[in-house]
Amino acid sequence: MKNAKGYKMVLALLMGLVLSVLSMAQDKSTTTTTTTKDQAAQTADPAKQPAKEQVSRVETGKKQKVSGLIVRRDVDNMIVRDRNRTEYTINLTGTTKIEEAKKNPFRGAKQYETASLVRGLWVEVEGRGNDSGVLVAEKIKFTEEQFREATSLEARVDPVEDRVGDAETRLTQSEQNAQRLSGQLEELSAVANTARGGAKAAQETADKAITEVNAANTRITQTNERVSAVDERVSSLDNYEAKSTINIVFKVNSAVLSPDSKTALDELANQAKNEKGYVIQVAGFASADGNQEFNRRLSERRANAVMRYLIENHDISQRRIITPYGFGELKPAADNTTREGREQNRRVTVEILVSKGMATSTAGGKTE
Repeated sequence: MKNAKGYKMVLALLMGLVLSVLSMAQDKSTTTTTTTKDQAAQTADPAKQPAKEQVSRVETGKKQKVSGLIVRRDVDNMIVRDRNRTEYTINLTGTTKIEEAKKNPFRGAKQYETASLVRGLWVEVEGRGNDSGVLVAEKIKFTEEQFREATSLEARVDPVEDRVGDAETRLTQSEQNAQRLSGQLEELSAVANTARGGAKAAQETADKAITEVNAANTRITQTNERVSAVDERVSSLDNYEAKSTINIVFKVNSAVLSPDSKTALDELANQAKNEKGYVIQVAGFASADGNQEFNRRLSERRANAVMRYLIENHDISQRRIITPYGFGELKPAADNTTREGREQNRRVTVEILVSKGMATSTAGGKTE
């Protein structure tokens, strides 16, 4: 009798443990379901949705002038957003005139191709509306400074967009893994309910469920840590540091590269190809010989000569080179009153800039 009573007490204790485990699994499932419903309710509530930019239509035949920032661009159309965050669809035709908004009335305006209309460029558009409410551009203007800033920004943003796309893919995979883990928990709960007929089998199933839940939590924690690491790298992608700097010197009134200069550029190009997430910055300078305007144009010719050599002889992509700029007599490296100083000032400075975010992702010889 005593043995029978002892057996019944042990059996009752085991059943209590099984019911506790089942209750924990059901609470976990209920919490997951409630969270999903809350998210769905938030999505359905328009008041909780972020505000969208206002899209404006132009009346048919109406002449209109729009000033704003290019936010999207395809072959024949682009989206321009003004200071009031109103967006206009601009249609580009073969007759659209694209020119510089010049400040000097005594020289002709510089003409541009449609390829110059890049994202981030502030433009002034004049045209007429068509039947679709789109503004058909007749004339587009922007300054040379705005164009240099926009092209420089695009060269830095492209690598960032690539890394952001990778981060979004990883986040999607993490969400899919979480959904699969939720389904596994539901299956384990069903198995536990079926195992109520045998205390020993139910206990084993409950132990297995706890082990799986712990393993799932560990995997989720590891995934969150990896996503956080990716976020850190993405945030530092547009933060660059100089990896290498060289100065290419020129003869008086010349923009022709010497054999020694070409050798130095060859070495720099080979080094750049071994870097991840790099851009090349080119800046031209001149000595104080001659007038300032002539020296400014001469420094631009020198910078363009370096850029052309890197592109044509080393297949360096144009998006890897920040728009070259000629500083003329500005920012001298040495004293312009001496011959040696003027020789040092007739130069082009070339720098390899590497994204700190890309450098972090390849640390230890491992690329993610």
